[in-house]
Amino acid sequence: MLDKIAVVHVINNQRGRCYNYSRKIPLMLFIITWMLLISGFRNRVNAQAYVEPWGNIQGIRVDGQLMKFKTSLEIVGPYWSHIMQTGKERQHPDYVRKGNKQIITSKLGTIRLKEIVTNLRPGIAKLHIIFTPKVDTTITSAYFKIDLPKSDYIGGTIHFVKSSSINKHDVTMGRGWTNAKRQYVHTSLQGVRFISPNRRLTIKTDQPTEFLVKKSSDLNDPYIHAYFTVMNGDLKKGKSKEATFTLRVSGKIDRRPVTLILNSNEEGRTFDGIGGNFRLQNPKIDPEVIDYNLHHLRLTWGRVEMPWQLWQPEEHMNPLKAAEQGKLNPRVKAAMQMAQRLSRNGINIIVSDWWPPKWAVLGKPVSHPRLNGIWGNPLNPQKMKEIYRSITDYLLYLKKHYGVTVKMFSFNESDLGIYVRQTGREHDQLIKGLGAYFAAHGLKTKLLLGDTSDANAFNFIKTALNDPAAYPYIGAVDFHSWRGWSDTTLIKWADAAQKIHKPLIVGEGSIDAAAWGYPQVFLEPTYAIKEIGLYVKIMSIDQPESILQWQLTSDYSDMAGGGVYGNTEQPLHPTQRFWNLKQLSSTPEDLHYMPISSNRPDIICVALGNNTKNEYAIHLVNKGTTRRVKLKGLPKTLKRLTVYVTDQNRDMKKVEILTSKNGSVQFILDSMSYTTLMHE
Repeated sequence: MLDKIAVVHVINNQRGRCYNYSRKIPLMLFIITWMLLISGFRNRVNAQAYVEPWGNIQGIRVDGQLMKFKTSLEIVGPYWSHIMQTGKERQHPDYVRKGNKQIITSKLGTIRLKEIVTNLRPGIAKLHIIFTPKVDTTITSAYFKIDLPKSDYIGGTIHFVKSSSINKHDVTMGRGWTNAKRQYVHTSLQGVRFISPNRRLTIKTDQPTEFLVKKSSDLNDPYIHAYFTVMNGDLKKGKSKEATFTLRVSGKIDRRPVTLILNSNEEGRTFDGIGGNFRLQNPKIDPEVIDYNLHHLRLTWGRVEMPWQLWQPEEHMNPLKAAEQGKLNPRVKAAMQMAQRLSRNGINIIVSDWWPPKWAVLGKPVSHPRLNGIWGNPLNPQKMKEIYRSITDYLLYLKKHYGVTVKMFSFNESDLGIYVRQTGREHDQLIKGLGAYFAAHGLKTKLLLGDTSDANAFNFIKTALNDPAAYPYIGAVDFHSWRGWSDTTLIKWADAAQKIHKPLIVGEGSIDAAAWGYPQVFLEPTYAIKEIGLYVKIMSIDQPESILQWQLTSDYSDMAGGGVYGNTEQPLHPTQRFWNLKQLSSTPEDLHYMPISSNRPDIICVALGNNTKNEYAIHLVNKGTTRRVKLKGLPKTLKRLTVYVTDQNRDMKKVEILTSKNGSVQFILDSMSYTTLMHE
């Protein structure tokens, strides 16, 4: 994970509301009032626009099911050159929620953007857009763009509302209709309806608006691309243009029952339990957050920082001697004490370095991408022996004076250069060279293969993966989960771990590396369910030994209040993300992955068990509407299962106990929920 510039935002508590009725009211009035409160509360999840913090809408939920489409804002230069589009990690947006409004401010080039998304009623949302040029400029157009999945809309029709051109009649969206050699639709209108057998999307504008559907150059493109023009031509500095779009969705909701089939006869790799990153960055707020997480979560792995640039800032100094003389840098001491605390709690320790000392690298150390987009600095190949000695001295001192035996070491995200940059070949050489040096000096510490910035960086590990001489020094295969979530990509990592007979670890677990810049998103139920859904998916495909949350400090925190991201108005308290981690961390020790399948794609599942101990845990994430579930294949020895649920309204709540009949149980899986079935 990258270093981050400190940002202060006030976070509003969105959970744990209390209603205090101080006087008696008629029973019927109480019931009606309570039903309205519950209905309104649920509508925020089950009938709201799913808005990413950079402003793109992913669809609108109806009864928990996401009616999918994708929106973005797009600036097109003259003659359709230099297209800029809002998207993940493309801008530096600010995100705020105020009640039923989500407000995003950002910019594309020299044009400031502001989006206000308001949930009006179930299935209906309003989008208000403001474009403001910072300088005089010329563009082809600034668009509100919407991408419709062909899988939902091909075969349907487009109906125009108050169209000013010849395209006044419905247009049939037949297969291949967007492959025309021109813009298929170009008109001015005040609304449009996309209607198919299973979906209906209506978009109304607040004024006559130029509308077009353009051909995609990619014949395999899964989307229909529609554009609403907001502004075009010569733009004057400071002269804003506003537009409002009202989006209404409806369609068939998939309420079909779910069948899960467990194969308890096959035991795979062991899940050791969840872990956490403990890179200390906020000495004022971190301690209380760390205390809470360590006291309430079962953790098996911890990753801490080696502040290498402070351990040995000068090449010719003796860091061991300086430390023995009481000259240990306070940050180094704090990092070592953090490792000691985790180790005393029985937690396995990974030590990673972010910042190398300048003597150890080529060029001036940098913490940002250069003009060519390259991050970080390579290690100086002429100083490798000195580098090995410096790192080894650190680990030896940590062991002697703090009693910490480090399981594994890595340079953080060296595929990208945060901030040591390596090629795959250099990574392989480091594993062999530093690993041998560790062993020669009595350390059992191994190196992580990878510790990559995301799963997409698989090619980085190929050299070492195909070098048997590196295997004795590899402790685990490791990637970070910020990107690269396709099944195909994740399977590559599973296969890599199997090939060299090493465990797999997710060294940094979460879903948005830039979220520190808009931390209110951490309180969104959609963020929480997406994050835990990814963990369950990774577990089902990769069978990791552990997933280490980024972080269990105040940074990217699973807590709110207590000063976290500037919220000093409330005491420190857990969020939905904490309870997700709590529920996952409650998986009993020494369970093995077991095959489990679902016949519905909105249900993500993983099963763990130990037939000898008759202990089992089944984790389910429902991204869709409420469903009835039948789970088959339970061992005959398992008679009862306890059901725990975490969602926007419940914090790992024990909701029922299921009794197994002939190896099968039935239960209700609630919309947008994380559910765990645990042996009684």
